[in-house]
Amino acid sequence: MTNIYDMSYEELVNKIKEKFDIDFEEIAIMDTRLLVVKILNLEDYIDKLADQVKDGQRLELPFWAKIWPTSILLGYVLHRIPRQKDDSLLEIGAGMGICGLIAAKLGFDVTISDIDEDSLMISQINIIKNNLSKNARVKKIDFTRDRLNKKFKYIIGSEVLYRQEHYRPLVKFFLNHMDKDSTVILAKDYHLKAKKFFKLAKDHFTIDEKYIGFKEVGNDKGERHLCSIIRLRLK
Repeated sequence: MTNIYDMSYEELVNKIKEKFDIDFEEIAIMDTRLLVVKILNLEDYIDKLADQVKDGQRLELPFWAKIWPTSILLGYVLHRIPRQKDDSLLEIGAGMGICGLIAAKLGFDVTISDIDEDSLMISQINIIKNNLSKNARVKKIDFTRDRLNKKFKYIIGSEVLYRQEHYRPLVKFFLNHMDKDSTVILAKDYHLKAKKFFKLAKDHFTIDEKYIGFKEVGNDKGERHLCSIIRLRLK
């Protein structure tokens, strides 16, 4: 992996522009405002990836490269959870790093993680752009196999339950990085039931799931979304 911390803001932006056309957009969640990278040529990039796929191979779509509605909802949840200054927080499968950035703005000590290097590079650009380098960092983590020598007060993730083969290693990852005071907070689309995940998780965690509906602000279509927020604590 490229050593992102050795790169200046200008170097990071120039590097990511080798692959993507980018601009910045403002994200506002309650009283928290962020300027974050927006990829302008995502469809063209996906078409290029599709052209490179050989027969029998699976196209790995860059799911990290858009802001999911559940990430916005999770951002609202972060504003409402009890917190103390510098509580540790890990975002897994962070994508654009929106939730981790919000947490850093709120005063958490944040690690933003993903397995995709482009995702991490954009998250690092966002960290610097929003003057959050003191309490936010990026780290390449594959939660299906990596282990860190650290416990976190909070572990968060948006749309990380879309692959059933990840459920068992994900539960093990949580168990390795939680203590009695830790909470996992996950956001997912209502239509993704993830029954096998809950079946595995109930042996180790108390589970609280709530459904929340919301309407996108500034969307001409007024699109509505129904999502669930899942909280896990060790039994």
